[in-house]
Amino acid sequence: MVFSSTVFLFLFLPAVLAVYFAVPKKFRAARNMVLLAFSLFFYFYGEPKAIVVMVASIVGNYLFALTLDSETGLREKPARRAMTVLATIFNLAIIGYFKYAGFVVENLNLILGGRLTVPQIAMPIGISFFTFQGMSYVFDVAKGDVPAQRNVLYVATYISLFPQLVAGPIVRYQTIADELTSRDENLPEFSAGIRRFIIGLAKKLLVANSVGALATEIFALPAALLSTAEVWLGAVAYSLQILFDFSGYSDMAIGLGHVFGFAFDENFNYPYIARSVTDFWRRWHISLSTWFRDYVYIPLGGNRRSLRRQIFNILVVWMLTGLWHGAAWNFVLWGLYFALLLIAEKLFFGRLLERLPRAVGHIYTLLAVVVGWIFFTAPDFGTAFAWLGAMFTPTAGVEGGAAHALALLYEHKAELLLGAVLCVPVAKKLSMRFEDKLGYRLVRDVMTAALFVVCVARVVSSTFNPFIYFRF
Repeated sequence: MVFSSTVFLFLFLPAVLAVYFAVPKKFRAARNMVLLAFSLFFYFYGEPKAIVVMVASIVGNYLFALTLDSETGLREKPARRAMTVLATIFNLAIIGYFKYAGFVVENLNLILGGRLTVPQIAMPIGISFFTFQGMSYVFDVAKGDVPAQRNVLYVATYISLFPQLVAGPIVRYQTIADELTSRDENLPEFSAGIRRFIIGLAKKLLVANSVGALATEIFALPAALLSTAEVWLGAVAYSLQILFDFSGYSDMAIGLGHVFGFAFDENFNYPYIARSVTDFWRRWHISLSTWFRDYVYIPLGGNRRSLRRQIFNILVVWMLTGLWHGAAWNFVLWGLYFALLLIAEKLFFGRLLERLPRAVGHIYTLLAVVVGWIFFTAPDFGTAFAWLGAMFTPTAGVEGGAAHALALLYEHKAELLLGAVLCVPVAKKLSMRFEDKLGYRLVRDVMTAALFVVCVARVVSSTFNPFIYFRF
């Protein structure tokens, strides 16, 4: 079940709102149980068999956290360290089996010349997200940042909370620990949450889906026949699609969090205005970047070790970041590509970028990111390098490719222009400037309502409704 579907918008969401707010606010545990029940149903609706996997993750991380609690759990450092390792193995075993087992066997067959049967394992939706949330909970308890939650149902509510269950953002337990027991649902937060949800829905349906159709049309053509103009147009369209697909979902998740009294951290901060790749990754999928920083990069030594070790740490983090996105070598290459850019900025030209005109940094970053998305979206190495060859070889492609690209550009000019405008924080700055003006708030609310009507019309009429991050 995706947020941009009729089932969610007209059945599931009205039902959970009606039941949740029918329970008096003073009965906090009961409201949490409503959220838990609907969240489990939300997941069960899309993954009936995989619900067992998520429940196992919940119970396992609940028990590990209890044993690592600083007050009542294990006291001896060796025992705590061993238990933390076991918790890590437990979580990695879950994600490893369902997401990477087939990939590992395929590569073993290639290396050893074997004929092992490649297991056909259905990957549970959102396993990367809820597994990482469970791990962050255990790690934070182990570090003493938060006490272990004694009520397993509250841990279950945290891990399975439907707004962020299947596609993030990755919410830290310490972010919402207090809100699980004592949050305040109120009308201003509810209204702000609904507005945020509608904005995210519009990003997804009106921008991501529209430019996504363009990218899909271009990249469905044989790679050898694509012209330079077509590949660049497809790459730009895909760059906008993945931004508004994922940031739109994050907006919807954060908005729903506000509706139910939770304050999730921001996950995107206008990444395409970044002046360097380093800056870009501080703005894109922030919850994942900070997860790897806090639980992998810093424990490896971070910036506190020698330069050689820092470079090693960056390579490890970005190889794992690539693998997190998918069990395929193109994702590993994508991660290492960005690792090399980050290392180059760190060692050679990062400070130079800061001194150069802003436009230089913006252009460099956009080019680097758009090229990076080629590795991300290509189905294999051969296709990726064929597309890259076409991008940087002006004579590539069949005759008429430039004319075809121009025709597609003209056909999709409105959504491409809208996407480009939304990449910069113009609307955010206007909102901050005029937020206290009654006229502005009235216009905003009317436009938001109209936007929702347009989104509903699009949901009902369109059959093209992919969601990129569901496969992660």
